[in-house]
Amino acid sequence: MSKHQTTATPVKASERFMILDILRGFALLGIAIANFPEFSLYTFLHDDAAAAMPTAAADRVARFVQYMLIDGKFYTIFSLLFGIGFSIIISNAVRKGANGLGIFFRRMVLLAIIGFLHLMLLWGGDILMLYALLGMLLPLFRNTTNRTLLTWAVVMLLLPVAIDTATQLAGIYLSAPVVELQQHYCAKYGITDANFAYWLRDVTDYRGVYEFLVQGALVRVQEFIDGNRYFKVFGLFLLGFYIGRNRLYARLEEFQPRLRKIALWGLLAGLPLSALYAWSATSSHPLGNALHSVLYLISVYPTSIAYVALMCLIYLHTRDCQLFRLLAAPGRMALTCYIGQSAIGMLLFYGIGLGLGADMGLVYVLAIAAAAYAAEAVVCRLWLHWCNFGPLEWVWRMLTYGKAFPLLKNP
Repeated sequence: MSKHQTTATPVKASERFMILDILRGFALLGIAIANFPEFSLYTFLHDDAAAAMPTAAADRVARFVQYMLIDGKFYTIFSLLFGIGFSIIISNAVRKGANGLGIFFRRMVLLAIIGFLHLMLLWGGDILMLYALLGMLLPLFRNTTNRTLLTWAVVMLLLPVAIDTATQLAGIYLSAPVVELQQHYCAKYGITDANFAYWLRDVTDYRGVYEFLVQGALVRVQEFIDGNRYFKVFGLFLLGFYIGRNRLYARLEEFQPRLRKIALWGLLAGLPLSALYAWSATSSHPLGNALHSVLYLISVYPTSIAYVALMCLIYLHTRDCQLFRLLAAPGRMALTCYIGQSAIGMLLFYGIGLGLGADMGLVYVLAIAAAAYAAEAVVCRLWLHWCNFGPLEWVWRMLTYGKAFPLLKNP
């Protein structure tokens, strides 16, 4: 390792911008609410089983509200923050005379490994591996102009609509080979339509969990293909890179009037359109996949960006709010918290844990998700009182930079 490379270090606590940690913590809350219905196996239940729940009427309302206010919005925020983080890594390394690209690629390779292990050992809904693989393309845009960066971002975000329209007109199902492979593994392990929703609840050893995760990884690939997720994520990465490159997060006071307009018009336009999107999602896309894709485009992104603008405005007026400090703690330990949510889901809902899955309505699941996140936030706050990094962040940084960092703070 060269002399210049060894001068690179992670961003110090004194160099962090709290608003980014707050937004990351806020995104983790939404991600928990979005993911726990799948952890709990509620998402896998047949309609008649869900309708038989005592909370069925409230569950239908909760499901609609979840699609309207949560679905897609928080992974959008998380993706924007990833792009911002890339710009910070590069600028930090360049400022210190280090090999920023080398650091970034090591970071992405390690994240891909973490994501793969998460996907195959804990939960089939992993997003980290996709983030890492797409993140490796970001250096291609580091020297482009702002206009080029934004143009490519818009193209990436519009591509899913074009693809969904073309495949619908042609009657093509791009994910068909993956679905066939997934069905092969289901048949191999004895996972059927009848026991799919209850498999993880009824397993008594980890081998059964792993068998479900194998086919679950293929379901995840199918979701990425059907949802054109790679184009969406990469477009958001580029938009986040634009925000980071221009340090907009460090100039919030300067942009207050613009933030107000973004929050106002984003919510005025995004929420009614999100209601239409929720209707389409809960009604099995009655207008077709192409129009559903259009509704996603014009509802999820404006609402997500409005959420970000609103959080920034609130932060500017209440910087010392304890709630923000509580949100910022999991934001600083995002990797640990994200993986931790999967571990909590496994312990609560799978048969190798408490086995609570597939037996409770959505309203209870969402309450558990909120409680789990609150517990994570408190634990993170206490952890960071004594430690410099979250446990997974600590290991990730040491492997990235090839040097040891003290976990505990000085007395």
